[in-house]
Amino acid sequence: MQIGEVIRSNRKKIGLTQEEMANRLGVSTPAVNKWENGNSMPDITLLAPIARLLDITTDILLSFQQELTNDEVNALIEELDGKLKKESYADTFAWAKKQIQRYPNCETLLFRMALVLDAQRCVKKIKGSETYDGDITKWYTCALNSGSEQVRETAADALFSFYVRKEQYEKAEEYLQYFSAQNPERKRKQAVIYSKTDRIREAYQAYEELLFSGYQMMSMVLHSIYLLRMQENDREKARMLVEKQKQLAQTFDMGEYHGISAELELAVVEQDTDKTIAIAENMMASLKEISAFRASPLYEHMAFQPLQEEFLAGLKQNLQKQFREDETFDFLKGDKRWQELMQ
Repeated sequence: MQIGEVIRSNRKKIGLTQEEMANRLGVSTPAVNKWENGNSMPDITLLAPIARLLDITTDILLSFQQELTNDEVNALIEELDGKLKKESYADTFAWAKKQIQRYPNCETLLFRMALVLDAQRCVKKIKGSETYDGDITKWYTCALNSGSEQVRETAADALFSFYVRKEQYEKAEEYLQYFSAQNPERKRKQAVIYSKTDRIREAYQAYEELLFSGYQMMSMVLHSIYLLRMQENDREKARMLVEKQKQLAQTFDMGEYHGISAELELAVVEQDTDKTIAIAENMMASLKEISAFRASPLYEHMAFQPLQEEFLAGLKQNLQKQFREDETFDFLKGDKRWQELMQ
């Protein structure tokens, strides 16, 4: 709130009329009215008496509201949207700039208005849109100092896109630092820069690494949802999720082992002897192809460490040990096929 709004709000809070306030301060009622409507400012010598009368500090009296409520911000954004539909972009931009000047420390308002105005000029292909570059990038840059990680990343994303559009790729790359190193979006944006600056191999590698890590994440998520379905004893949907995991492994060229192994847990839970043994046999047989993805054109620019025979032999021994020692496989102990597989 500006000083006039502060005066009006606190005057009403203590139950004074404009006339009563004017009498106590030795000024006219119209003078108080003008202060509250923003048509004039109190004389500097009256600031301390006004603050004492209203039982507030001069800091509160003089300060602009640093933060608007979410409802207030939403109302201003709605008003901005309405103006963009009815008025010229230039007039609406000027209005928005005044609101930002009025609440300079409300980063949420500043940031959201910048997003709306920037998007509008791109979508509508506003004539002379470059004349607004300075203000919009300044507002985005201010948002980079936000206490909210989401706001910082969205502002960095907007600045990244802005400089990519301008083909200023080195400048665009500077904003990747605002993304967490674990954020896949950082690597994707880096790949964009690589592709735009003729670093094609690096672009391929970055995209392929995203595919590879994306498979691992999606596989874990599907398995986690599967466990929830099993917890609720929803076998039908659990079976569907197992099938999705198999399809996922096929889509990402992960090899037969990864597709088959997804079925094992459900077969064991259902104590399906034939199916469990068939899956276990296939897993043992396909262990040598556990890294079949290395030969996939999806990952041809990635560098993988070669698998040693000793490592594969160790994997087989560990798998057999799990089959022998895990009590969930006890229902198979009397089956000759299982006994042979464990040799």
